Amino acid sequence: MSQSFKKRKKYLTNYSYTAILGSTKSYLTGFILSLILTIIPFWIVISNTVSRQITIIVVSFMAIIQIFVHLVYFLHINNSAKEYLNLIALVFTALIITIIIIGSLWIMYHLNINMVAC
Repeated sequence: MSQSFKKRKKYLTNYSYTAILGSTKSYLTGFILSLILTIIPFWIVISNTVSRQITIIVVSFMAIIQIFVHLVYFLHINNSAKEYLNLIALVFTALIITIIIIGSLWIMYHLNINMVAC
């Protein structure tokens, strides 16, 4: 066997998959947080106890928090050195999606203005 194959084999046998996949406790914590962050806005909308503006603010806030819960507990995105490239890829993807959405809205707005009969 070659020297590089022995190194890779040693690396693979000593590697802990729980470092990548997470533990049952972290998945359960993420699941419970996601469940709570889903039930609260659902209850607020169904019960209709607060005004529409507050409902929109609460649902939006819970959605943003739930995005971060999913990133941390299920996608394992954190600020460690190992996850640095994944974090950069995530930020780049968010940037591209934002540019596409804002650009599309801008184009549709200007098309609407230019197509209106004078």
